[in-house]
Amino acid sequence: MGCKSPYPAEFRNDAVALYRAAGGKRTYAAVAADVGVTGETLRSWVRQADEHAGRDHSHGEQSAESRDGELARLRAEKGRLRKAGKEWALEREVLRRAAACFAKEMK
Repeated sequence: MGCKSPYPAEFRNDAVALYRAAGGKRTYAAVAADVGVTGETLRSWVRQADEHAGRDHSHGEQSAESRDGELARLRAEKGRLRKAGKEWALEREVLRRAAACFAKEMK
C-alpha cells in the first residue's frame, strides 16, 4: 500500500458518495464507468472509506461514534453546499442584470 493514488482525495470521496447515493441500484462497474475508473478501483475506495468511517465491512455495521461523526460531516457539507448555491444564484442574477444593461447599450 505504499503507492499513492493518482486521483485526488476529493475525487475519490465524490466517487464513493456517488456510488452510495445509488443506494445499491447500480453496480460498482456502472458508477465507475461514469467517473472514469475501473469497478475494482471504486470498490477499493468504498472499502477504504468504510474502514476509515469505522464500518465493519463484513456485517455493514458502523459504531455509534462513527455514525455521529459521519452525520456531523454530512450536515457541515450540506450547509456548505447550500451556501455555495446561494452564492451561485446571486452571481447568476448579477450576470443576468449586467447582460441586460449591455444589451440596452448595444441598441
